[in-house]
Amino acid sequence: MFSYIIQRVLTAIPTLFLITVLGFVIMELPPGDYLTYYIQQLEAQGVRNAQEEAAALAQRYNLNEPAVVRFFSWLGRFVRGDFGESFEYRRPVRELIGERLALTVALAVASLLITWGIGIPIGVYSATHQYTWKDNLFTTVAFIGLGLPSFMLALIFLVFGFRVFGSVQTGLFSPAFESAPWSFAKLVDLLKHLWVPAAIVAVSGTAGIIRMMRGNLLDELRVNYVQAVRAKGVPERAVIWKHAVRNALHPLVMSFGMSLPLLVSGSELTGIILNLPTTGPLYLQAVRHYDTYLAGTMLILVAFMLVVGNLLADIVLAWLDPRIRYD
Repeated sequence: MFSYIIQRVLTAIPTLFLITVLGFVIMELPPGDYLTYYIQQLEAQGVRNAQEEAAALAQRYNLNEPAVVRFFSWLGRFVRGDFGESFEYRRPVRELIGERLALTVALAVASLLITWGIGIPIGVYSATHQYTWKDNLFTTVAFIGLGLPSFMLALIFLVFGFRVFGSVQTGLFSPAFESAPWSFAKLVDLLKHLWVPAAIVAVSGTAGIIRMMRGNLLDELRVNYVQAVRAKGVPERAVIWKHAVRNALHPLVMSFGMSLPLLVSGSELTGIILNLPTTGPLYLQAVRHYDTYLAGTMLILVAFMLVVGNLLADIVLAWLDPRIRYD
């Protein structure tokens, strides 16, 4: 297992590099650049010396250099822990991401807890009570959840709140705590507001877990080893939870590894609609405004979390099923 982990880590290095190159190329492909966007913004504001300010900005960030030179210069600083400076915010990228990362992780963890805490028990119940009215109800709700993206649910939530209550509290804090320093009272306020966006983000994931768990468990309950365990007189509860569910979790563990990038990326459109101070809206804004270093840093972090998630999923699978060997 240790040699397998080392092999995966060594493989991850060129993978992350290729993802970084591809992301930088994609950022450079659309017509225009940040300087053009910046000049247009200044001219729209009536600034007369827009060209001079843009030239000073280009000098500050070396924007007149070829894209290849800028990429390797930024990548060299990135390896040393310097993520560069945001063109749009004129602040270090590390600070911008750090301010929102903790809240993004809190939202992602809360949504994953809801997804797995609700999805697995319901999926197990549906599989063990196949074709009952409750199973049909859960199946119908799951299909509806799969068909509704989280940003659509966020819009429905806003419309419902305005129609019924006249106003809706968006964001993760009350107005009194938005700019306040961290304290126990601010943490409690965060927990009060966190469950609504976490539940909205978790709906589609929960529906997917229900369907996957139900299908996987139904397949496992038909396998010969389960019938053999039942023939030995093992209680049905132990047959299901100790044997069948353990093996039915394998595909779900892999999906959990794929969802780990949510810890740093957040839900972009849902974050914009609900005015969430997470990294998702920050990333979309960076892409829209040609903020290359900010967008590139977040792309690397998401790719890194994806690689780590897949590696952790492999390790958990080996723990769940000792028959799995990685040579």
